[in-house]
Amino acid sequence: MPNIQQQKKRVRIAAEERLENLRYRSTIKTLTKRLAAAVEEDDEAAIAAAHRSLEHLIDRAVARGALHRNAGARKKSQAARLASGARTAA
Repeated sequence: MPNIQQQKKRVRIAAEERLENLRYRSTIKTLTKRLAAAVEEDDEAAIAAAHRSLEHLIDRAVARGALHRNAGARKKSQAARLASGARTAA
């Protein structure tokens, strides 16, 4: 355990940031599953909305540093492939 006040603060801030990063990663997984479900239902409006919100959240996570930029690009590419695959299959 830290004894110095600034160390205590850094531990507290790091824990808060860790939780915020976890929220981003968890929400990205949830939105990816929603996109996949929309593709299964073949609902164009739902696919477009889910894809837009997923890409927006990925961009925010990358900007905050919660997600590495290459991981963000990979996830956006997977989402685009998932969304476009539904359009070509229909």
